[in-house]
Amino acid sequence: MSTWLQRTGLTGNSFIVSARTAVATLISLFLARMLKMPEFYWAPISAIVILLSTINPLSLAWQRFVGTALGAYLGAVVAAFSHHWIVYGIGIFVCGILSFILRLGSAYRFAAIAFSIVLLVPHDRSPWVVATHRFIEVSLGIGVALLVTLVWPISNPAASVSTNDR
Repeated sequence: MSTWLQRTGLTGNSFIVSARTAVATLISLFLARMLKMPEFYWAPISAIVILLSTINPLSLAWQRFVGTALGAYLGAVVAAFSHHWIVYGIGIFVCGILSFILRLGSAYRFAAIAFSIVLLVPHDRSPWVVATHRFIEVSLGIGVALLVTLVWPISNPAASVSTNDR
């Protein structure tokens, strides 16, 4: 049996990482649904991004948190005036410039993603409501992921995630 497991690349840590991620995504999903968030799936997606990254969870959580806030609310400001493709491109540029001015360069990718979702995805609510929902959904997933890393620590999560990528 152990030979079969070795050939598959599974280790005890593989099971722990998988179980921990499943628990975090289910908690995030449950909480987002309980809060009746319209795009509840962003909570478990955010938990997955934090837990399965090779970057320190606390650093990545901060990047995702501030990047989402910046991009979502900048998207709401821009969406109130225009949805033109040129304005979208300028908005992505401004996300980058603001990220670097505020010393949040690594949060730029998350700002650009949130900005794009608020501006490009059709919604039946005002851009401010959409931006607030996006921020809450993402923050919920981040919070659950960080709580899980505190309650259920593992020795080297980056190694567990990247071992099978080789």
